[in-house]
Amino acid sequence: MSIPKFSHLLFFFFVTSLFYSSSLAEIRSSEVRSDDRPIIPFDEFGFTHRGRLELNVSKISLGVPSNPSSLDLSKVGFFLCTRDTWMHVLEQIEDAEITCAIQSDIVKLVYTFDKLHDNSSLDTLFVETDSDQYSLVFANCCPQLKVSMTVRSAMYNLDAKSGNRDYLSAGKAILPRIYFVFSLVYFCLCIFWIFLLFKKRLTIHAIHFFMLAVIILKALNLLCEAEDKSYIKRTGSAHGWDVLFYIFSFLKGIMLFTLIVLIGTGWSFLKPYLQDKEKKVLMIVIPLQVVANIAQVVIDEDGPYGDEWVTWKQVFLLVDVICCCAVLFPIVWSIKNLREAAKSDGKAAVNLMKLTLFRQYYVVVICYIYFTRVVVYALETITSYRYLWTSVVAGEVATLAFYLFTGFKFRPEVHNPYFMIDDEEEEAASEALKFGDEFEL
Repeated sequence: MSIPKFSHLLFFFFVTSLFYSSSLAEIRSSEVRSDDRPIIPFDEFGFTHRGRLELNVSKISLGVPSNPSSLDLSKVGFFLCTRDTWMHVLEQIEDAEITCAIQSDIVKLVYTFDKLHDNSSLDTLFVETDSDQYSLVFANCCPQLKVSMTVRSAMYNLDAKSGNRDYLSAGKAILPRIYFVFSLVYFCLCIFWIFLLFKKRLTIHAIHFFMLAVIILKALNLLCEAEDKSYIKRTGSAHGWDVLFYIFSFLKGIMLFTLIVLIGTGWSFLKPYLQDKEKKVLMIVIPLQVVANIAQVVIDEDGPYGDEWVTWKQVFLLVDVICCCAVLFPIVWSIKNLREAAKSDGKAAVNLMKLTLFRQYYVVVICYIYFTRVVVYALETITSYRYLWTSVVAGEVATLAFYLFTGFKFRPEVHNPYFMIDDEEEEAASEALKFGDEFEL
């Protein structure tokens, strides 16, 4: 294998895996079985100047190639590096300065297997004093050498005052408080919505109880995530809170997409039933949400070292995009039906108001999907590792704004908002509808 091709292969394994990395960085145990990949990334973590890495590797087994005399175990081991450092390592390989990434003098060498001396395990503590975002990487630059091992890694920062361990990355140490504050906001919204439903109990629809369920699940989801991150921050383990988080995340995801579909169809507001094509959308969205949540669990729990990790990440992204596109169809159908009804049933102003509302909702749903799927991810990518929490805040603020807009526009009223039209508005709307091109999508 030529040097340029080898560097390209290293670049593929390293960048592809870490591009999707979730950077949870709690205590993680990983199993590697008969793996001959030249690069295996394990985790990514933002260190302060008081960073620590505890690395425990057991059950080490090396599948020795046919010519064991050529085996150089100094080219097999663990190291830490930043993404900028990795680019310089690739340049060194292409310029033939080195033949293996672990030989570079710009990476932080943690342990090489030539120090094993026939042992099948290793324990080492690495002290990191340079604050930056580092990746723990295993390098195997011996062709045909297959490695099996069980890796337990714990990366954390020491608090400058108390000396306590913080297992959350430097840019995510504040996340427990952020999630807890947002959970309190949603619990307050739940109380307000219950009060509103009681006050307008004569005019509420079934969809309003569905909205309440979504808000409650969102609040519980954030509360469990706050506890999950809090336990990881202090102990490196979620202590079961991750299970509750996944349960409420699963229920919230299904309920939210179902709510968007139901509002888009006008169910409970405009009609008490769903058409066959609208039911088919739900039959597509709900199973896909099940697949998306299974993929999310695999992504979070396994980490980027596994062969199937990238595949599950791609499945999650694909399913999420399909769900986001599917929920738009009922809104488009409702807009089309309202346009046709506005020209035929004589209730121009009423249908014009409905049409305006559904158009607004269509635009808001698109903006919500675009912001939470694209803008938030871009913000996470370009933001310094010290401020990764800002992308979480941006996503939660956008979600809260979407919930508030939906609740305000479809809130229960004494008079149905669709029919608060006087005669002058009816006449004006009838004149406006004569110019149908003005209302094209």
